[in-house]
Amino acid sequence: MTNKQRAFLSSLASKEPAILSIGKADLTPEIVEACSEALAKRELIKISVLKNCFSDPNEIADTLAGRTRSQVVRVIGKKIILYKPAEKPVIELPPDKKKNR
Repeated sequence: MTNKQRAFLSSLASKEPAILSIGKADLTPEIVEACSEALAKRELIKISVLKNCFSDPNEIADTLAGRTRSQVVRVIGKKIILYKPAEKPVIELPPDKKKNR
């Protein structure tokens, strides 16, 4: 994913509220399953890491991305943005100019 594509997805996610929250229970199988289902429906989701969660948001993002086979768009403070294109993508990413060369 290029920086331009990340910026595009980040701008889309900035307008949306966080749909999942991770608290002191950290990453549970239920959270991973809910995240996977949300990605299948929406392609792009924002997750909030609560103050009572002691894990690093970057580590949580990497773990979630691995378990859901998605990509980390950005981690800003305690907000995580994940992206996973659907079989029939709704979100159209800007083209990757490097691939066209």
